[in-house]
Amino acid sequence: MSLQCGIVGLPNVGKSTLFNCLSNAKAQSANFPFCTIEPNVGVITVPDERLNRLVEMCQPRSVVPATVEIVDIAGLVKGASKGEGLGNKFLANIRETDAIIHVLRCFDDDNITHVDGSIDPVRDKEIIDYELQLKDLETIEGRIARTQKQAQTGGDKVAKMQYEVLKRFKDALDQGKPARSVTLETPDEQKYARELFLLTNKPVLYVCNVDDASAANGNAYVEAVREAIKDENAQLLIVAAQTEADIAELDTFEERQEFLNEIGLKESGVSRLIRSAYALLNLQTFFTAGADEVRAWTFMRGAKAPQCAGIIHTDFEKGFIRAEVIKYDDYVNLGGEQGVKEAGKLSVEGKDYVAQDGDIMHFRFNV
Repeated sequence: MSLQCGIVGLPNVGKSTLFNCLSNAKAQSANFPFCTIEPNVGVITVPDERLNRLVEMCQPRSVVPATVEIVDIAGLVKGASKGEGLGNKFLANIRETDAIIHVLRCFDDDNITHVDGSIDPVRDKEIIDYELQLKDLETIEGRIARTQKQAQTGGDKVAKMQYEVLKRFKDALDQGKPARSVTLETPDEQKYARELFLLTNKPVLYVCNVDDASAANGNAYVEAVREAIKDENAQLLIVAAQTEADIAELDTFEERQEFLNEIGLKESGVSRLIRSAYALLNLQTFFTAGADEVRAWTFMRGAKAPQCAGIIHTDFEKGFIRAEVIKYDDYVNLGGEQGVKEAGKLSVEGKDYVAQDGDIMHFRFNV
């Protein structure tokens, strides 16, 4: 599954530092704008204690965790929607991603320049919002010009639906609101909205990049951002990117954990960010577990059993007969598959079963 989260933000807010913490790829990191010119892509393991527990129980010959792709995209500046700076490249790269991780600088440091000369994460957020909204408005107005006459003079119900959706998006964008603030009620409206590929309709996670002292509880900058996004359909996460980079340099788990304890954190911000990115993409995990392999499989929330079977192999979906499903808690509490069967907790599910996060599944099929 090749869904991607794009890391965006103004130059010098900590995007590449954060990306380097997230993956083994080493994006260039320097104190000047446009350091990252080509998007760097990292395939990142999703931390999951459930997988670790299954490995302990099964002692398999191989282990395959779930992954998520993160893309580090060039910094944006004012005028990007008109091609200023690397605007055209930025907008093209972000259009190809499925969700946005928007990094905001929420720390003071005289040694790291800010492209606008002062620290104001709400202003920085609004700069990028404005550029994305302008580009979306351009897209919407072009579609309206092609759809309006057909919708108003003909009997084309599809054109009328599309025109109404376009008008609602235009109204929101004209008010400075993102497209994702518009509620679409019918499946047809939602499908059409996805086909527009609007930049501000993508799910977004705001990452407040703070200093050491603010890693646990945030600061005034973070609270200002929290207030600014309260009416958006968006999430917020606090991460100290430079601190995470320092932690990553430590050799042992014990040293890293001691460092985290000293700054009041139970786990690293990177782990929290990866899981948040996974959820932002609307992804969940089912497992296959045995002596040969324990594996985490990624599926879209709401997928049914045959679709999940098809993730393993297309033949599994084509010839799907049934899914044997064990709940994770039952598997752990009852000592594995045999204990589950003896307790009568293994369920046999058909084509309409909606997979749940954490299910341990075995598929029967015939091709």
